Amino acid sequence: MRVWQPGTHLTMERGAEVGDWSWRRTRRRLAELARLTKPYKRRTALSIFFLLLATGTGLLPPALAKFAVDDGIRKHDLTALWWIVGAFVAAGLLNWIAGYAQTYYTGWVGERMLADLRSQLFRHLQKLSLGFYERNRAGVIISRLTNDVEALDQLVTDGVTSLVQNSLTLLGTAIALFIFDWRLALATLSVIPLMSIATVLFRVRSTRAYRAVRERLGLVTATLAEDIAGMRVVQAFTREDRNIAHFREVNAHYRQANQQTVVLSGLYFPFVDFLSTLALSVVLGYGGHLYFDGRVSIGTLFAFMLYVQNFFDPVQQLSQLYNTFLSATAALDKITGVLDEEPEVLDRAGARPLEQIEGRVVFDDVHFAYGRGAEVLHGIDLDVPAGTTVALVGHTGAGKSTIAKLLARFYDPTGGGIAIDGVDLRDVTQASLRRQLGVVPQEGFLFAGTVAENIAFGRPDARPDGIVRAAQTVGAHDFILRLEDGYETQLGERGSRLSLGQRQLVAFARALLADPRILILDEATSSVDIGTEQKIERALRILLADRTAFIIAHRLSTIRDADLIVVLEHGRIVEQGSHEELLRRGGLYTSLYGDWAADWRTPT
Repeated sequence: MRVWQPGTHLTMERGAEVGDWSWRRTRRRLAELARLTKPYKRRTALSIFFLLLATGTGLLPPALAKFAVDDGIRKHDLTALWWIVGAFVAAGLLNWIAGYAQTYYTGWVGERMLADLRSQLFRHLQKLSLGFYERNRAGVIISRLTNDVEALDQLVTDGVTSLVQNSLTLLGTAIALFIFDWRLALATLSVIPLMSIATVLFRVRSTRAYRAVRERLGLVTATLAEDIAGMRVVQAFTREDRNIAHFREVNAHYRQANQQTVVLSGLYFPFVDFLSTLALSVVLGYGGHLYFDGRVSIGTLFAFMLYVQNFFDPVQQLSQLYNTFLSATAALDKITGVLDEEPEVLDRAGARPLEQIEGRVVFDDVHFAYGRGAEVLHGIDLDVPAGTTVALVGHTGAGKSTIAKLLARFYDPTGGGIAIDGVDLRDVTQASLRRQLGVVPQEGFLFAGTVAENIAFGRPDARPDGIVRAAQTVGAHDFILRLEDGYETQLGERGSRLSLGQRQLVAFARALLADPRILILDEATSSVDIGTEQKIERALRILLADRTAFIIAHRLSTIRDADLIVVLEHGRIVEQGSHEELLRRGGLYTSLYGDWAADWRTPT
């Protein structure tokens, strides 16, 4: 099985190639996170204050140790020693209080930042056009909201703090070393070139590795979501073993990507430990030599040993943080990639609300292509008077569903235009258009919730008697009453507790309650049995009365009753007229009708 390669659509890089680790990109990423702190400026300021206080008090102990040894112990000055010990305790207490306050405020702000980011991402997803969801797997999109946002958790609640605190500790330690003895400081920091080379190599390799981890994790989530959602089909076609093998392959790619990060960390971090030991040996060797010559005090030497530990501990922390930072920034790139996606269908500046419509629909030389693909509609001209029921027929791929999507303005034509009551759809807001449209797809999508909530989905303010009346009209009332809690029965995901026909009846009741002026039925009766279809046919007579309707159907009864039948072939209208007119012409419709009639007569 060919494995889908991640990053085809959601890995949207605007800057440099993968592996580029410039400070410009780093600053941009941090700025994106910093913008999320704006609603919480006061607590962010308190977090920064306590962070600086904790860092400052953390740098004091080695310096106090120097004075304790040189001015207290060596001089046998007990008073000075006790004062220095008191300063030790005070610094420790202050560091403890500042550390707790900083952790509390950073965590408080961080968790709210992540909650805001999830909400922002969800809001943005609601605005994206249908094309985005047709191009991208649902599991990958879900991974952006879950795995990738979660990957930022450690960074915003602890990582940024650790970055600032350890960087300041490194700087403060280096300054203290040079203040106490510049010669010993230079000797101690002689290992820095080796550490810099190792860090650059680690960063370049790790950047690629952690980006691959994020992509592979998104693929694992997508595979799980797809297989679980399609479990009925999987089991029906005994695909369990193949799916297990496929998931094992996807999981192996994820494991391999993670293994790369483990190998890189296993090489780098022990090397930093070695450099720390090497620096300490320099302090002991060269510092001891200076002490024997009387050029450095024992207190200074003792402080240097503590400061060396103070120096390489932050290096270790920053190196470990780099893993977190890589994972988080790779996730942030994925998230910002989605946030950078622009809706393909936008309201024009000055677009006005669509007034109450009669329902006349005109397609004027409409052309359309999906993205950069080949054109699928070639100059569609169609004038549909208000209140007309139009059946769109043709072979698979003729363009029927595309016409329905354009009418609902899920896409805009690439050429020509569509008007309702003389108003171009691009001149009105999408929301006002869709409030007067009703769409019933081939499989009525129901949400987790009660039956009543699903019927009232298009009109949340509907009264209970209106909900019942809509269900009665489409013939759904009787089976709903037979459910354990009637209209308050909780449905499973996608309405899984109902049969296909029952779901479709609920979808019809939902469309009826919304009272649209234009109705689009996309093969809405193809998945129901004959008995249910008869109920729907009765409901359709009421539902379609005084409404303009576009029906994509293969059922003979639905097609024959249409006021106008439009026959499509390869994206063009080849015939249109009533059922009797088209049969008399003996064209493509006659051929299609013969096939449908043969299927209808075939015993089952």
